[in-house]
Amino acid sequence: MASRSAENDPRRQPADGGAGGASAAPPEQHGSVSQNEERGSSEGAAKKLLPLVAVLTGVLSAMLVVFGLPAVNGGPHHLPVGVVGPPAAADALGKQLDERRPDGWEVTSYPDAEALIGAIHARDVMGGFAPGGEKLTVYTATAAGNSSSAAISGIGKALAEQQGVEVTPRNVVPFPEDDPNGAGLTAAALPMIIGGVLPAVAMVRLFPGHTGLRLRVAGAVLFALAAGFVLAAIIQFGFGSVDGTYGTTALGLSLGMAALTLPFLGLESLFGFPGLGAGIVVMMFVGNSLSGLATGAHWLPDGWATLGQLMPPGASGSLLRANGFFDGTGAAGPVAVLAAWAVAGLLLNLYADRRRSGQAAGEGQAVPG
Repeated sequence: MASRSAENDPRRQPADGGAGGASAAPPEQHGSVSQNEERGSSEGAAKKLLPLVAVLTGVLSAMLVVFGLPAVNGGPHHLPVGVVGPPAAADALGKQLDERRPDGWEVTSYPDAEALIGAIHARDVMGGFAPGGEKLTVYTATAAGNSSSAAISGIGKALAEQQGVEVTPRNVVPFPEDDPNGAGLTAAALPMIIGGVLPAVAMVRLFPGHTGLRLRVAGAVLFALAAGFVLAAIIQFGFGSVDGTYGTTALGLSLGMAALTLPFLGLESLFGFPGLGAGIVVMMFVGNSLSGLATGAHWLPDGWATLGQLMPPGASGSLLRANGFFDGTGAAGPVAVLAAWAVAGLLLNLYADRRRSGQAAGEGQAVPG
């Protein structure tokens, strides 16, 4: 059998069939193209880097402003206190306090100490002063707000030194013995907000689209009920941070979480993830920073305090304080706010459901038979 020569063997020919592979690009040309692509990619990345740094810096600065301004401007703002004595005594004390901090205090006179104590329990005032003989009794309610109570105690000491009498402190509504500083109440702020954010994100991911909308709403309500009772049990029986009726406290927490989750779901149903993200950012930063849960609403400037109490985080905190320490006194306002948010969320979801049902029906009619 005749053997093939190596040069006639097609397996030894260049892949492109040309003589000596003359049509292949020289290695130098490949390297040049590669370097140009790398350079272009680096320049494009550099152009994105500076805007990214600017945006991240802006976000961080905004966070500092949102959380820092309430703290920097915190202090008594029309904080209601009482004094035992005639109205003239209240006027005199009010003028004296205005010299210390203008518009910081609102002073009301009461005929006796029992009336003052009743006003504290009714949440008409945050504390007060009862002069008598060689002593000045200073009434506070730390459960109504640590910062406010500390400020009232400070005023009482200053008045006692001025009058040359002794101070007798009396805490009318204290925190429970297991948590005398109310640390558990403050710690509940973030979980209450996360309790509105977490189910919204989870339900959207697990039950997406129009078909899952009703499941999302049902799941949000069930989660709010379950989480409310679990969190209330931890706060009351685990931490010992509140003293109120367990069921009432739990339902209040459930309402607070539903007032966050349902609007979040409605925003996502109408506007997608941008709507959900915007709602979460507003509640996490603005609502949380203005909630006044740790200090009480009177520790924030008037407009900020009002805005904070009209948002679910602030209303939830006030409702928890009312149910946990004051037998529900002062709960009506927060309940109304939270119920309004929850109903608004349900309406948003209902509107999204009907709109998508209408769109689906229209598409079905448009298809030829």
